[in-house]
Amino acid sequence: MLTDRDELDCFLILAEELHFGRTAERMLLSRARVSQLVQRLERRVGAPLFLRTSRSVALTALGRQLRADLEPHHRAIAAALERAAATARASDGVLHVGFTTPPSGELVLKAADALRATHPGLVVEVCEVPLSDPYGLLRSGDFDVQIAEFPVREADLGEGPALLTEARVLALPAGHPLAGREAVTLEELAQVPLLTVAGDQPPYRREHQSPARTPSGRPIRRGPEVTNMQEALVLVAAGQGALLTSAHTREYYARPGVVYVPFSDAEPVGYGLVWRAADHTGAVRAFARAALHAAGRAATAPAGRRPAS
Repeated sequence: MLTDRDELDCFLILAEELHFGRTAERMLLSRARVSQLVQRLERRVGAPLFLRTSRSVALTALGRQLRADLEPHHRAIAAALERAAATARASDGVLHVGFTTPPSGELVLKAADALRATHPGLVVEVCEVPLSDPYGLLRSGDFDVQIAEFPVREADLGEGPALLTEARVLALPAGHPLAGREAVTLEELAQVPLLTVAGDQPPYRREHQSPARTPSGRPIRRGPEVTNMQEALVLVAAGQGALLTSAHTREYYARPGVVYVPFSDAEPVGYGLVWRAADHTGAVRAFARAALHAAGRAATAPAGRRPAS
């Protein structure tokens, strides 16, 4: 028995409203058309689904049974249509993606390459996230999604799993006593001023980048503020402070006068996707899937950096 979708929609809405006028308003139909759809469905079923009087509308026992049987399937169909629409929305347009480090930029490009095969109409534009403004361009809409360093504890931003993890290292002036060590500890940060990132950084992020105290509570001196990596390394080489950073820095920013020493006790740093929580579009979801896949393929990552498990 073939049944018109409008008949089922009308039946379920009338079963909820129990009022022909309100049902007509919700469906943008006339009351006569609603009555016609209900009567047509009742003829298909072969029995009344509603008890009608001049003052009330009620479901019959058969109507209650049909409603219970139909509602889960109707919700599933609506959800399937929404997923299809989201996929269609993701198929065209421009997605602006931010990255914070060279490895995360490389991962963005791998994900963009993968998307060309599945979403040929979706163009990915890539741009670096300013060190001193980690979430401003995302909040303003200049970026749709970005790969950011964790932790991210912003109420208006959603985040996915870590795509990359890296060991932490300490960038030191070549002549500093700690520069000749095979490894340093977090406790030894008390021996050197740490450069800090300029800008309006959330307190938890500032503490992550340049903690105020060692694990035992010893104070850590504050060094000059910096706005980008090149500026930071110039100051490190000049002996004005040390920089707490990730392992990729020694590969991408090697320079005279700066030595990178790994930590023996620091937790690794994770990097993952961050987006506006209220704007998780089909394009963002498609990019997230591609980025997860690209991260899983990154088996040849350089030492000190590895795909997140």
